[in-house]
Amino acid sequence: MAPPETAKYDWILAIISIAFCASSFGNGANDVANSYASSVAARTLTMPQVGFLSAITEFVGAVGLGNRVTSTIKNSIISISRFEREPGVLMLAMGCAEVGSATWLIVATKLGFPVSTTQTIVGALIGVGFAAQSPIKWEWAEGSVSQVAASWAIAPAIAAGFAAVLFGTIKYSVLERKESLKWALRLIPLYLAFTASMLALFLVVEAPQAPSLEEFGAGKAVGIILGCFFGVLAIAYIFFLPYIHRRLIKNDARIKWWHIPLGPTLWTDDPWLYLPANPNGSVVINHYEGAYPADDESDVSRPADSPSDRDLKSMPADTSALEAGEKRPITTVRRRKPLEPEERFLAPTKHLPVVHPARLWSWVKYVLLQGVTRDCVTFGNEHIQKTHALAIQYDNKVEHLWTYAQVLSAIIMSIAHGSNDVANAIGPWSAAYATYRAGEVETKSNTPIWSLVIAGFLLGAGFWFFGYHIIRSLGNRITQLSPTRGFCMELGAAITVLLASRLGLPVSTTQCLCGACLGVALMNYNLGAVNWRQMLFILSGWILTLPIAGLISGIFMLLALNTPHF
Repeated sequence: MAPPETAKYDWILAIISIAFCASSFGNGANDVANSYASSVAARTLTMPQVGFLSAITEFVGAVGLGNRVTSTIKNSIISISRFEREPGVLMLAMGCAEVGSATWLIVATKLGFPVSTTQTIVGALIGVGFAAQSPIKWEWAEGSVSQVAASWAIAPAIAAGFAAVLFGTIKYSVLERKESLKWALRLIPLYLAFTASMLALFLVVEAPQAPSLEEFGAGKAVGIILGCFFGVLAIAYIFFLPYIHRRLIKNDARIKWWHIPLGPTLWTDDPWLYLPANPNGSVVINHYEGAYPADDESDVSRPADSPSDRDLKSMPADTSALEAGEKRPITTVRRRKPLEPEERFLAPTKHLPVVHPARLWSWVKYVLLQGVTRDCVTFGNEHIQKTHALAIQYDNKVEHLWTYAQVLSAIIMSIAHGSNDVANAIGPWSAAYATYRAGEVETKSNTPIWSLVIAGFLLGAGFWFFGYHIIRSLGNRITQLSPTRGFCMELGAAITVLLASRLGLPVSTTQCLCGACLGVALMNYNLGAVNWRQMLFILSGWILTLPIAGLISGIFMLLALNTPHF
């Protein structure tokens, strides 16, 4: 039962609860898509696969690792003193901030702007602070407006450096060496182990509920991380290498990822397999295929001796020339543009009456599946086509090896997002809810576990229904992506977030991923391999975030404070 001081403000709590749900949905649609964009662009994962995987990882991050205590004012960006004797005004301020944040996140996602959810809620709080005449932290300090603005350059630059170094190690130790597939088989266990150790590092010292490194003990942390590294390394050599040797060297199309547990038995000539795949199927997919529709006749040169698209689909993935160290610009591999949800679900029953069961069922399928059945790989854009033509294509089998590491690195990013950024959506609501129940303002508020469950579910739902907009913006629109490039992007951004949080540097996951993509693209040593128009479009979204989120929440707050009341 709420105390009399705040019981009369139950309508504000109702509004902010709705806005909290919208903000969590928008957070998932925008930020969750960042974690998996490169996996979709490189054809490592399909949209439905990402939909299910992101729902799990975001829920685990939010509920299992999310912070149980939330600051009332994010980063202390505005002073709490303005609201100390007026709990109703604080609830109003948090409600306006939540509405402003949710509005901009959904609008930005619709427009294809990959924006920072942290900076969105900070901008909303600044707008509220202006309207409420609360002091705002402008000077250079942790979480200040100055640091937020500086992160527009700091975060991408650091992530670009890490991603470029990571891709450089793969490029010169594997991709551009003679017999690149042989070197890939030798080194992929090390990359898998390193990626797993980064996940262990996050869980040990950087999760919101984890103790500080000083409290936990550096020796204990190093022991856990090294144990994870060598444990995964052993598993990779015992189970993963026989599986990948059977699939890529023996060209056994029956082998799929669920046969990895068979381990050493796969070294035999004719191993027993459960649930074998079609023996006449493809060993690996072409990770460079599908960027352009089949009916697009834009003039991008294909080498005269390159096979047709039909030949590519039917022939085994023989890339001996590339294995010998040969490299060449990416060839345009076209495929028929997939059907969009409107064509797939609605068009076949369009002639039926509105109340016909078949037509109603087609609408149900459209509403539930339209977000994860849209084509996010194909682009009929001549400018993007020319940008991709300046990148380098490597051995497709080697690229396939890194799909496993790429998925693991994407999982790291998604769990980290679920655990950290859930506070952006739940923070203002948690503050208003705690104030409503206590009747007074507190600088910290306990986060109910059921609210984390709701937020975790909505993060996944946001991507499922609306995340395809950001997948399109951050995928092949910036540069030609492949599994090795996507792996370096995701892991480089994850390392940047981990390091920056230890050093107190202002970073955004979104900005780290964009910077990492740029760093990997520049490793083509050709500025034309980057779509600078798309980078400028993304940068404009970052710059617009603070003022627009602040303007929306500030206007709502100003109107609410000055509305005549009796």
